[in-house]
Amino acid sequence: MPDESIQAVLKAHPAVRADWLATYSEEVIAPELEVVDPHHHLWNHPGDRYLYDQAVEDFSSGHKVTATVHVQCRSMYREHGPEVLKPVGETEFVRRIAARTAQTDQPIQICAGIVGTVDLLLGQAVQPALEAHVEAGEGQFRGIRPTVVWHENREILPVSAPAGVLQSNQAHAAATCIRKMGMTLDLWAFFTQLGEVAQFCEAHPDLTVIINHTGGPLGIGPYRGRRDEVFSEWRDRIQDLSELPNTVMKLGGLAMRYAGFVFNERTSPPSSDELVAAWKPYMRLCIDLFGPKRCMFESNFPVDKAMCSYRALWNAYKKMTSDLTPVERQDLFSATAARVYRIAV
Repeated sequence: MPDESIQAVLKAHPAVRADWLATYSEEVIAPELEVVDPHHHLWNHPGDRYLYDQAVEDFSSGHKVTATVHVQCRSMYREHGPEVLKPVGETEFVRRIAARTAQTDQPIQICAGIVGTVDLLLGQAVQPALEAHVEAGEGQFRGIRPTVVWHENREILPVSAPAGVLQSNQAHAAATCIRKMGMTLDLWAFFTQLGEVAQFCEAHPDLTVIINHTGGPLGIGPYRGRRDEVFSEWRDRIQDLSELPNTVMKLGGLAMRYAGFVFNERTSPPSSDELVAAWKPYMRLCIDLFGPKRCMFESNFPVDKAMCSYRALWNAYKKMTSDLTPVERQDLFSATAARVYRIAV
């Protein structure tokens, strides 16, 4: 995706407003529950910075976050050299951030795992890029998240991204390379693409595939006002995915604009109780289908920060799982993420 396309996607998201978030606060519940946040971004885009200091402020806001995973966001690419290796610049950048943690008394392992990107349409030619990511990650590179998200409606996705990437022979060849190197594959796709995702996962049973953002339910564009209908279709496709043992579900991302919950349009931020009311049907269904050992909660910060605070977000996750056993909650909040991304906590 060209840089101008990335900027178009970023501009479509609501802005993070610190003053708005500061108008509401709530106490942290279950502060002793360990959290590994397996999905956040660090970036330095024009007019939008979320780097070490901003991330630590959120991670240290009351929940017991012990480690985090950075997921690719097309920031700090190499400016020169072969096009296929330019994304390695992001891994180099994030590794420097992670190294900074080791030089302080910070109790959180910031970016203990790094997920980068390659173009799946390169097929077997992704191999040099994968090797370069591993070298740049200095022991912390864990996997790949390629660009596969697509929708024909420009209100939903304001760029013309390639359709059907996962159906190409090149993508299957690239996935074989990723698997052979012991990496995981993160996939962000809308619920309309989940049939394609399931076919891809089934074709690579030895590859761990992590489904991002609760499987991408939509509530904007042509799906606005059709939440029950979308939920029904999303549920059927999630059921199919859950039957594939190599799939793992990341629970989060519903504060992105795509889901259409528009908490950002309110005069004050949502409470954790309001987040539970909106999101529990999606997340508990995923937990029931995949099981806690194949589910992990994510923050997706700073994207989701446009609609809620880090404190309220994780409080909501804790409230919607309060009836589960301590072991099940440990899986959801830390153990699954630590196992899948090979993080020692």
